[in-house]
Amino acid sequence: MKKLLKFTPIIVFAILLSSCSSIRVAADYDRETNFDQYKTFAFFKPGIDEAEISDIDKRRILRAIEAELMAKGMTKSENPDMLVSIFTKSNQRVDVYNTAWGFGGWGWGGFGGWGWGWGPGLGWGGNQVSTRTEGMLFIDLIDTNKKELVWQGSGTGYLVTKNIDKKEARIKEFVSKTMEQFPPAR
Repeated sequence: MKKLLKFTPIIVFAILLSSCSSIRVAADYDRETNFDQYKTFAFFKPGIDEAEISDIDKRRILRAIEAELMAKGMTKSENPDMLVSIFTKSNQRVDVYNTAWGFGGWGWGGFGGWGWGWGPGLGWGGNQVSTRTEGMLFIDLIDTNKKELVWQGSGTGYLVTKNIDKKEARIKEFVSKTMEQFPPAR
């Protein structure tokens, strides 16, 4: 039991660390739409310009979306069936972990004297604070003729900002996981 208590903070930290790498995805679409009709696409520049991220990251996202759509048999066109736009959100997440553990000190006992028991006393550890940026990428697919949103996918997960190679791989992962939902299964 003592060994389990000793390793509990390590186990909890490992679980939290492994859960950070996942991307949660969701998709919504118009059930009336026949997605087989879409063969070509282009990027909707006015919508993309409003995304609040760096131009470098925008290009990374757009290249990844282009690769995914082309892998699904679509082609980029000047006269597209579908327009692609993106929207991004991010928020700072602060987690505080209490890793203190130990044993109590002397206190007033229930039988009229001093005794050994649980309470404030000697211990180890303390609080650990972790700050991470959680990002959300929305990919909007718009019917060019109707000028209506027909599909929207979103990916939510933690961002990597310090290492360029890891950042680029993470963006590709966001797009890939989100675009797995397109076209919708019927």
